[in-house]
Amino acid sequence: MALTRRAFTAASIAAPAILAGRAVAAGRPVTVASLLGEDKPETKIWRRVTEKLAQSAAGRFDLRVVPNAALGGEKEVAEGLRLGSVQASLFTISALSSWVPDGQLLDLPFLFRDRAHLKRVLAGPLGEELKRKYEAQGFVVLGFINYGARHLLAKEPLTTPASVKGKRIRVIQSPLHTELWSGLGAHPTPIPIPETYNALKTGVVDCMDLTKSAYVGFKLHEVVPYLIETGHIWATGVVAVSASFWKGLSAEDKTAFAAAAGEAAGYFDELIVADEDASMAKAKAEGGRVVQPEDRPGWEAGARKVWASFAPKLGGIEKIEAIASSA
Repeated sequence: MALTRRAFTAASIAAPAILAGRAVAAGRPVTVASLLGEDKPETKIWRRVTEKLAQSAAGRFDLRVVPNAALGGEKEVAEGLRLGSVQASLFTISALSSWVPDGQLLDLPFLFRDRAHLKRVLAGPLGEELKRKYEAQGFVVLGFINYGARHLLAKEPLTTPASVKGKRIRVIQSPLHTELWSGLGAHPTPIPIPETYNALKTGVVDCMDLTKSAYVGFKLHEVVPYLIETGHIWATGVVAVSASFWKGLSAEDKTAFAAAAGEAAGYFDELIVADEDASMAKAKAEGGRVVQPEDRPGWEAGARKVWASFAPKLGGIEKIEAIASSA
């Protein structure tokens, strides 16, 4: 029997959901963008949110997670969130610096001693201050996350600050990251994360920096086998939803979604630690090498230049020094 136009349209709409192995949900549709696949924390966190909402807000939300950067890199997804075409995603602080420059405080190199130090700082007034500023720009932050420390990735062991001089380095589209590497004599080139593999493979850039989890998540160990364990920046991120989506929720639904996202943020941090270990084991088995940096005082001296340069924009050097020395 031939399909009527109405029946064909209905079938077309239903098909993607059926192919995905679930019936069409009646809840509010929530398009969620993830940069990586189902096996990585960046996607697993949203499966956790879905599970929690199934318990606390059964039938009221339909999270449609789109993995593997199918909706673009962080900048594209951020624009989508502000426009309301994407309702939720994770973002690095760096990627949001165009809208909230104050967030760059968290990206200052060698500012935080470890994960715990960063977490304590964000649990205080600074975290609340930044949340208000993100919301004013269309990003409702429901939790902070830690992607792990950023390390230098290269085709050769660039272990000293002097060794990066003249190298073309891929950077996040952030003024702070650009200034850090240009100050060390490298040539920063902003490139969206989905394009970095080809850029490194073809020689558009020589090196970049990234976390251990994402290093293997994007298969970069295949093209830049050396990970120089600089740990220069703790890659802070946020679990965010669009302001337009958030404003449309009832108080009850806001409470449920915020609780699910907050719990999932802690789950994400646990997953990242485990994933770093698994990722580096995979990299080692496939030819990757971890080497230690030399001349750490030289690396830290380069970082201090960035502190001084950005201090007037980030509340002053006293504020930065207070964070660095806080318990």
